Amino acid sequence: MGISNEKRILVTGGSGFIGGHLLKKLIDKKKSSHYPYHIRCLTRNKKSIMNLNDNDKSKSIEIIEGDLSNYDDCLNALAGIDIAYYLVHSMEGSTKNWKKFSEKEKTTAENFSRAATQCGVKRIIYLGGLTHGKDEELSQHMLSRKQVGEILVKSKSNVTIFRAAVILGTGGGSFEMLRYLVERLPIMVCPKWVKNKTQPIFIEDVIEYLSQSIEIEETEGKDFDIGGPDILTYFDMMKLYAKIINKSIRIIIIPVLTPKLSSYWVDLVTPVGASLARPLVESLKHESIVKDHSIERIIPLKLKTFKESLEYCLKQENRYKKSNKNLNRKERTSVSLNYKILLVSLGLFLLIGTTYYFLDSRQIFLKPFWLIIGAFWYLSIFFSIYFIRYGARLGALVAGIVGWATLIFWVLDNYYIISGYSLISSNPNANETWRNVMGIIIASFTIISSHNIFNKIRFHQ
Repeated sequence: MGISNEKRILVTGGSGFIGGHLLKKLIDKKKSSHYPYHIRCLTRNKKSIMNLNDNDKSKSIEIIEGDLSNYDDCLNALAGIDIAYYLVHSMEGSTKNWKKFSEKEKTTAENFSRAATQCGVKRIIYLGGLTHGKDEELSQHMLSRKQVGEILVKSKSNVTIFRAAVILGTGGGSFEMLRYLVERLPIMVCPKWVKNKTQPIFIEDVIEYLSQSIEIEETEGKDFDIGGPDILTYFDMMKLYAKIINKSIRIIIIPVLTPKLSSYWVDLVTPVGASLARPLVESLKHESIVKDHSIERIIPLKLKTFKESLEYCLKQENRYKKSNKNLNRKERTSVSLNYKILLVSLGLFLLIGTTYYFLDSRQIFLKPFWLIIGAFWYLSIFFSIYFIRYGARLGALVAGIVGWATLIFWVLDNYYIISGYSLISSNPNANETWRNVMGIIIASFTIISSHNIFNKIRFHQ
């Protein structure tokens, strides 16, 4: 449907996963004479919008800096706007601060709602979370998203609320968490919520709903559930993804794994930080399937299946890697060098460790206690090498712990140089002393490289 007058559109959260995709879609529509949009984007940092994949696109929009927690910034952003997309979310960060973030979300939504009324904004479009539980049953994350929608509805604008569950797309937390868990773990220990039903939807389908709704009056002032054609559990999704990449995985479900523990595990195994993993995990605790199908009649789309969505994401990821292989070469070289140092040092650990059983003159290391310690030490090294190969922070963490433990062991064994006696066993001979010195040097490289990888790895996935 064409329009005769220019529509002035505001997109908040344009630097985020959803907002970024929506901006590109609206700009593409704007290039058509049928959609003479004026697009404004509010961001706290202009550079985050200027760095769109297609730099020319940033010239097609009006970018203003501001913070929605500041009422004057809301007024400035909404001045002269017809339709406003509310796509901001503040529930990341330490879970200790979630109550503070929740209060900030309420304040931000209240500011936006009041400013929209004052500026005469005709429509607000909000993307919330899909859940049908009672307030007392919801996680703080999901409850906050629901409350934001309720606050926006209090404005005099016509508010359209879309509710989605798992949104699949390259760069999105849900897809990255699924992808890396399956790719990096041969065996997964999961909480019971992986058996809850959800209705994943492809990011481009979400964007189609959001972008087309501004041209369809029937969507004004209504709430809609949106989801893909497949109803699956997270267990099903992991199995299907493993099948697509031809990998065999085992999933063990235990009832005592809490969302907090799950988020820390996700943080160590995937590039998704605990602060983002926690709300993602929390949202999976609730069944989230579409009950109201009215949007399928109003905006009929050929929705991608879960399998089609994953295959598209994987193709997109491969294209991205090829087009960006030369970006940040200096930083990537630094990380790659640390990888090599760490793997070589762990390999040397394995080599040096064998000398205690074949070349060491002290028989104590052949006793059951030290054999058990040695077995655990070897397993820890192989464990860390496995995860380092897949780029998981867990590998660097374990390697760092092994490095420190080994460093302390060799220092204590060579303590006789200072005190006259070893704190481990009888004094080592000259060859064993030099072996320990070499081990101390190697352990130092292990600790430094594992520290560097642990702190940098998430930015170079």
